[in-house]
Amino acid sequence: MTVKTRFAPSPTGYLHVGGARTALYSWLYAKSQGGEFVLRIEDTDIERSTQEAVDAILEGMKWMGLDWDEGPYYQTKRFDRYNEMVDQLLAEDKAYKCYASKELLDEIRAEQEANKEMARYDANHPKIVAVNEAATDGEPCVIRFRNPKEGTVVFEDQIRGRIEIANSQLDDLIIRRTDGSPTYNFCVVVDDWDMGITHVVRGEDHINNTPRQINIYQALGAPVPTFAHCAMILGDDGAKLSKRHGAVSVMQYRDEGYLPNALNNYLVRLGWSHGDQEIFSPEEMIEFFSLDGISKSASAFNTDKLLWLNNHYIKTSEPEYVAKYLQWHLDAQEISLANGPAITDVIALVGERCNTLIEVAQQSRYFYEDFSEFEAGAAKKHLRGVAKGPLELALSKIEALTEWSTENLHGVIEAVCAELEIGMGKIGMPLRVAVTGGGQSPSVDAVMQLIGQERVIARIKMALAFIAEREANA
Repeated sequence: MTVKTRFAPSPTGYLHVGGARTALYSWLYAKSQGGEFVLRIEDTDIERSTQEAVDAILEGMKWMGLDWDEGPYYQTKRFDRYNEMVDQLLAEDKAYKCYASKELLDEIRAEQEANKEMARYDANHPKIVAVNEAATDGEPCVIRFRNPKEGTVVFEDQIRGRIEIANSQLDDLIIRRTDGSPTYNFCVVVDDWDMGITHVVRGEDHINNTPRQINIYQALGAPVPTFAHCAMILGDDGAKLSKRHGAVSVMQYRDEGYLPNALNNYLVRLGWSHGDQEIFSPEEMIEFFSLDGISKSASAFNTDKLLWLNNHYIKTSEPEYVAKYLQWHLDAQEISLANGPAITDVIALVGERCNTLIEVAQQSRYFYEDFSEFEAGAAKKHLRGVAKGPLELALSKIEALTEWSTENLHGVIEAVCAELEIGMGKIGMPLRVAVTGGGQSPSVDAVMQLIGQERVIARIKMALAFIAEREANA
């Protein structure tokens, strides 16, 4: 048997963290088993579904690297198939027409609650029987699935173990509305059957749907997939993850400067484990992933841990990989790479200090753009009269260099310290402010090497002019 999984979001909103983790688990299980992964857009809620949401889901999946083998399928393009199956169940007396109005059903439900009975649809209720017997062909009606009245539905959840639900707790759910459109619980069954889905990985909020769907699979004579229902994700405060925790969209994490590998690594560990291992390459995730490694318990989202992981991936990933995702942020900050070093060299130098790609972009700017002003605090502290002599000596030695290398620039700094008998900070910090415009950067010799000799000379001269003006105004 070829394992086949699916991710089936409703396009009524963006791809959020919970949906992204479900997609990742489903994708990983298919890949770990040498199987196939299907993307299906469940857009039967026509009023709330939008093309914008569809585009956001597809964009999020592509950004995460969750490629699909089939799809995307759209349920709204399969209505003829669903109606064919509804008509088949009607012909086999496994479904029936119901003419009861919403008002009547609300009235019956109120009576049941007043009598402290379980509020549910009852096809044998006298008022419903009377309405159905009095109806004539052509009147608006829904089609209801004739759910078994005896026995139980039993399934072995791959995460939660054995689950058993009595059929007496399940009512005859609507499978086609009065406007002729099929409903969610019916469509997914037909889809999973037609698409050969063997394993359904989804959130625990679907557990109540599963017994209803199993009865429909069996009524259609379709094979029943294996189910795995994942626990919810909580916020740092223990409440269900929501917009107020910042969990709006997966693409928000791109916008905030996270790498896909960092987010995927974080999400896979948010409810799944493989021993004590925390860091997983994409290849290791596929190799080690299993459904029985998923926890039954809810997981808490921890932004600090995600940031730590992101810093790890910025530091340890190939610079070419980081550069691929950094470009979006360079464009957003209007940083052109036309005049400067290879961005991969800059990433290798500044990445160690950065938690996000936004920071990498910010710390890349001075390699590509000249500036006309120094950071006020750094200039006040380090571009003073006492720095004039060290900077002038460093400038003369830098101008004389015939081979521009980090080693030679380090030698210049050491020579200035030796000749003037000063500590490294007396020349290192003024140089840093002079060539970067601020007081924070990686090793200044490596920074100068990437900025280039001509620009370094011009910036030191600008710093000396700043000091001269400062002294003149003192």
